[in-house]
Amino acid sequence: MRAAGAALALAIVGACLGVWYAREAPSRGALYCIEQPGTLWNGTASLPPGLQPECPQSNSYRAEVRAGDSRVEQYRLPGWQPRALLPAMKAGGYLQITDESIGPGNYAAFLGRAGVPELQYLANQEGEMTLITLSGRP
Repeated sequence: MRAAGAALALAIVGACLGVWYAREAPSRGALYCIEQPGTLWNGTASLPPGLQPECPQSNSYRAEVRAGDSRVEQYRLPGWQPRALLPAMKAGGYLQITDESIGPGNYAAFLGRAGVPELQYLANQEGEMTLITLSGRP
């Protein structure tokens, strides 16, 4: 009888751990912020060639993304190409609301639909690479 009870308890604990892992594991991986691989901003447009997707390493970003409070995607590409994702985002229905060079190696824009800012587009030069970050509400 004790063996059956212990087996049942282990099965319940195992099931709970499985559910937890299924929910939490994606947010712990290197690309936790990319919901639809091969696309920009969760399917807005196909990912242009030559871009390497990545996610911020910050635990606070991970928590915000996991909670559904925000979305953030990052893409790295060679050279200084601060506006590289704008054509794809525009083709996906976003309008460019602002266009700001904010100093050497830094570029910012707000994008939205119907003229309402919905997401921030930031490009930073990091050595011989450009890191573009898209962030906003899911």
